Amino acid sequence: MENSELDFNIPGREIAVAAEALYLANLMVVPGVAFVILVVLWWREHDRAPELARHHLRQTVAASLWAGALLVVANAAIILTGGYDAASTWIIVILYFTTCHATLIFCGAIGLAKALAGKPFRFPLIGPK
Repeated sequence: MENSELDFNIPGREIAVAAEALYLANLMVVPGVAFVILVVLWWREHDRAPELARHHLRQTVAASLWAGALLVVANAAIILTGGYDAASTWIIVILYFTTCHATLIFCGAIGLAKALAGKPFRFPLIGPK
């Protein structure tokens, strides 16, 4: 039978978990604040951190920038289709949250699970190689 215990001594695991948790916090709990903390963590650790931590830091910062860009695109679509008082606003909001936002959260949850296991994770489509 395979040993299913986690190895908590993997170099960079703590930073990888922190990066993924901050990414999810930015999407769900404290947007902006968690992003600033994530960027500060990236700034402090991206050169000296172990490979696992650098990988997760790079992925979460890139995914956070993509999430921000998608939010700007959704707001631009709302403005271009009649503003926030138009009926199309709700269509765009619902489509954005059920496709883009939910997918970003889902990928962040997988990234957090991989970080906890001490493994790398690449966000599909938007993650840097």
